[in-house]
Amino acid sequence: MTSSSVIQLDGVSKRYWPGPVSAVDGVSLEIERGEIVTLLGPSGCGKTTTLRLIAGFEVPDEGTIAVGEKIVAGERSWCPPEKRGVGMVFQDYALFPHLTVGENVMFGLDRLPRRQRRARAEEALATLDLRGTLDRYPHELSGGQQQRVALARALAPEPVVILMDEPFSNLDAHLRDQVRDEVVGILRRTGVTCIFVSHDQRDALAISDKVAVMNRGRIEQVGSPREIYKHPESVFVATFVGRTNLLQGRIQNENGCVLTDFGNFCRVDRLGLAPGTEVMVSVRPDGFESCTEGALRGTILSTTYTGAQVEAEVALPSMLGGDRRLVVHLPPSRHYEIGEEVCFRLLPEFASVVRNACQTLGFTDEASSPLAQLQA
Repeated sequence: MTSSSVIQLDGVSKRYWPGPVSAVDGVSLEIERGEIVTLLGPSGCGKTTTLRLIAGFEVPDEGTIAVGEKIVAGERSWCPPEKRGVGMVFQDYALFPHLTVGENVMFGLDRLPRRQRRARAEEALATLDLRGTLDRYPHELSGGQQQRVALARALAPEPVVILMDEPFSNLDAHLRDQVRDEVVGILRRTGVTCIFVSHDQRDALAISDKVAVMNRGRIEQVGSPREIYKHPESVFVATFVGRTNLLQGRIQNENGCVLTDFGNFCRVDRLGLAPGTEVMVSVRPDGFESCTEGALRGTILSTTYTGAQVEAEVALPSMLGGDRRLVVHLPPSRHYEIGEEVCFRLLPEFASVVRNACQTLGFTDEASSPLAQLQA
């Protein structure tokens, strides 16, 4: 564990019986001081169980968990939740309705004298722009204010790390972005390390220094939001984090050219793979630019206006025969007709090679792939 790390998971697994069902399977993750990290994935992928393991609400079957410089689980060590220096914000906030806002915030401050508890609660509420709410009750506040009270309660004991489980899912759509930005602004100002759990890739990309994408109990990729979006390392990450188009590909040469059924794409990120390697190329919808001289020509099948762009499904003829349907973003400045022909060029910075075994692509060896036959 490095000196700047505050959380480290090393080979952590958690199984439930009967089965056994591996909710978390060999997870390793290191989180630096002051980072905002999101565990992102679909329901049942193990992200909330990972959060509960860090908090101490679950006991790992294998591996170790360290908070600060102390091992809190594993290697025959166990530290209860209240002694880990961890603050928790639950999905439903878990505020006590019969207690005032101040009493809710003071709930975890038993180690302090009563006068200091009240002063610390007032300070935490002021930090979250909740002055004047100390003697009010949770039901008298808006959903966004209740969210901030739950965060104030977690911040008041000055924890090493704050854990937040789907903290924005209960908010109305028009409040969600506002409250999310407010909470992240507070975390940035205070310098608190935070781990979010979310199934919403939009939230994860907007708030995180680092995103850990989980699937079936494992971490598939860890990286910055830009790395996760532009350079997915697996088909799952490519398809879960935003929309994408997956094209069969075959590495052509050392210069970054990849043969696809739409021709050669050059200067595409290729992970240092050897020529002849079968891959997939992930191209985001914004990786196609419409232009009159584009090498790719297709027919519009459907359009969806989103305000920022027009999302269009386009049929492009494949060199292997037939048409392939791709999703592309078009400028919103004009209207597009169904059946209209449009031309595109590929923006290489939005195209990334995804490492794949031949079996993943549906053929038994490289020589039997359709692209190998096309290249021949």
